[in-house]
Amino acid sequence: MGFVHHQTSPSQIGIRTVDVDNTCNFSTTSNLCISIFTWNMNGQVSFEDLAEMVGSNRDFDLLAVGLQEAPGNKIATMLSAALNESHTLIGKVTMQSLQLYLFGPKNAKSFIQELHVDKESFGGCGGIIGRKKGAVAIRINYKGIRLLFISCHLSAHGRNVQERNYECRHVSRSLFSKIWNPYSRPAHMTIWLGDLNYRLEGINAHPARNLIDQDLHHKLHGNDQLLQQAGEGQIFNGFCEGTLTFKPTYKYNKGSSDYDTSYKVRVPAWTDRILFKIEEDTDNVEATLHSYESMDEIYGSDHKPVKAHICLRLQT
Repeated sequence: MGFVHHQTSPSQIGIRTVDVDNTCNFSTTSNLCISIFTWNMNGQVSFEDLAEMVGSNRDFDLLAVGLQEAPGNKIATMLSAALNESHTLIGKVTMQSLQLYLFGPKNAKSFIQELHVDKESFGGCGGIIGRKKGAVAIRINYKGIRLLFISCHLSAHGRNVQERNYECRHVSRSLFSKIWNPYSRPAHMTIWLGDLNYRLEGINAHPARNLIDQDLHHKLHGNDQLLQQAGEGQIFNGFCEGTLTFKPTYKYNKGSSDYDTSYKVRVPAWTDRILFKIEEDTDNVEATLHSYESMDEIYGSDHKPVKAHICLRLQT
């Protein structure tokens, strides 16, 4: 039985880890199916990688693609071509290398009641324009379901945990605050994706890699800074995330699935994540997570893409 999420308990602290239901009955038992991808591209792009990422399965209504360290401005065109025109671009927001695209079916416009975008920068680019930090967001009312997509790139390095926590809270407060009526109804569901940059705490590279090599990476969950900080009530209260059954998605040697062999020998980490939350006052929307996985077969970056598939059902 897959996980069905009705609404968040007001007392829930941190992130609830949920199981995956691998069977999606697209268009039969769901009102809305959403595929979500996040990928730090490390400044490199190829059509082949994007086509591999989105794949050939079109069992979704909406497709959200959040990119970090994305090069250039031709990615929307490349994504459209990779989708083979099955879906059309209905919303996008970019902030230099931080980009978020939302695709829907050809008749999507008839289902969109409103769509807004916003962005929030965390200042400079660290000297490299490909590493812009901040968040971009799309808010949409689609088929009467209010959705908020937030794609972010938070501060790097293991030591900057509190800085990342601050950035998460700042984004939550700031996005849409200038253009949105604070008394308006909240989104039914918020999907937060991106390179959150939380690392593994209290373990060095070689012990971590040994566990991964033995397919025992679940033993690293307790070292994950994101789960630690959420468990302490610092961030993401009320959010859900699929179980981390895949290997840490950073840092790889480009062109391979081998972890970093540079002189820095970085500790692997689940920097790239997709989380979701049904708002507390929403009692008529169920969310089922149908997949949560990395894409190890894509080699163009030092990160692996992560994808999720979530279906919503309205209760009558």
